[in-house]
Amino acid sequence: MKQKIKAGIIGASGYSGEQLVKLLLRHPGVELTSVTSRQYAGKSLHDVFPAIHTRPGLVFSEPDPARIAAECDAVFLALPHGVAAPFAVPLLRAGKRVFDLSADFRLKSAEVYRDFYAHEHPAPELLAESVYGLPEVYRKEIAGARLIACPGCYPTSILLPSIPLIRSGLVNLTGIIADSSSGVSGAGRKADVDYLFVECNESVRAYGLPRHRHLSEIEQELNRAAGFPTPPLVMNFTPHLVPTNRGILSTLYFDLSPKARQQLTESPETLSATVREVFAQAYTGEPFVRLLTGDRLPDTKNVTGTNFIEFAFRIDPRTGKLIVVSAEDNILKGASGQAVQCFNIVHGFEETAGLL
Repeated sequence: MKQKIKAGIIGASGYSGEQLVKLLLRHPGVELTSVTSRQYAGKSLHDVFPAIHTRPGLVFSEPDPARIAAECDAVFLALPHGVAAPFAVPLLRAGKRVFDLSADFRLKSAEVYRDFYAHEHPAPELLAESVYGLPEVYRKEIAGARLIACPGCYPTSILLPSIPLIRSGLVNLTGIIADSSSGVSGAGRKADVDYLFVECNESVRAYGLPRHRHLSEIEQELNRAAGFPTPPLVMNFTPHLVPTNRGILSTLYFDLSPKARQQLTESPETLSATVREVFAQAYTGEPFVRLLTGDRLPDTKNVTGTNFIEFAFRIDPRTGKLIVVSAEDNILKGASGQAVQCFNIVHGFEETAGLL
C-alpha cells in the first residue's frame, strides 16, 4: 500500500478550509497532521466542527510555517489573497508542495495583480513557477508542479465551458458576456452586514461591477486559450449574490464566428453537432465534467455537495449567439474539491480519490 501523504491546512476554519478538512480526513492516501486557525488555536477540531467525528485529538494551532513544514509533505493554503504568499515562500523553501486556494499565484503578471487587487504582489518571483490548477486543462503541468494556484470559483464555472469553444474557432473573441450567480458562502465565513441572513434572504443583487477581481484570471486564461491575440480578449462579467448557501450558476453568451454563422445558415443541426463534438473532444473521460443532453439544463441542486461541473448549450439562430449554462458547487469544484483533485494528480493518486 502506498505510504500516506502528511498534509496540513493553513486557514482551516473558513468554509473552504472546513471542506478541505472533511475531504482529507476521508482521503485514503492522506494523513491530516496539521490544521491552523488563529481564532481557534488550542481548540479541538471536533469542538469547532461538531459534525466531524474522526481525528478527535486533532487540535487547531497557530500558523507557524517552520512547524508545519516539519509535520507535513503537502500544505493547503485556505487564506485570503495577500495573506497566502508569505506562507507559501518558506514552505516552498522547505521543499513542500503548496496548494494555494487564494488568488495570490493565479495571475502571471504582478502588474495585473496590483491593478485588480490594489496592492503589490507579496512574492512576484514565484509567479512564473506557479501552475494554474485547472486539471482538465493543465493536468500535465500540475503533475510536476511545486506550487499550484487553485482557480477561483467563478472562473472555474466560466473557463471550463469557454476554453474549448475559444480554441475551436466557433466563437468570436469579442462580445463575450458571463452572467453568474453564487450562494452566500462564496463570500467566506466572516461577519459582514452585507452577508447577514436578513440582508441576503429574499434578495438577489449584482456586485463587483464593472471589474470583479476574478475577471483578471478569466481573461488571462481565455487569452492563453486564444493564443494571446492582438488586441487581447476582454469581456463582460457580472456576478450576483443569491440567497442560497452554496452553488454557482453561470450563463455565457458568445457571438458565433463567421464560419459558425455560415454553418448555422446551412444547417443548425450540423452546427449543434459540431459544438457537441468540441465539448466531447475536450472532456470525454473527464471524471468531474458532465455535458447534459436533451432538454436538460444545469441546476445547482444537482452538483451541490459534489466536485462535478455540468453544462449545456443552446444556439439562438435569431441573434447568432451560442449560449452555455454551467453549474458547480463553489466550495468543492470551485475551491476545496478542485484543490484535492490537483493534489491527487501531483501525488499519483486516482484523480477521484477522496472526492467520490
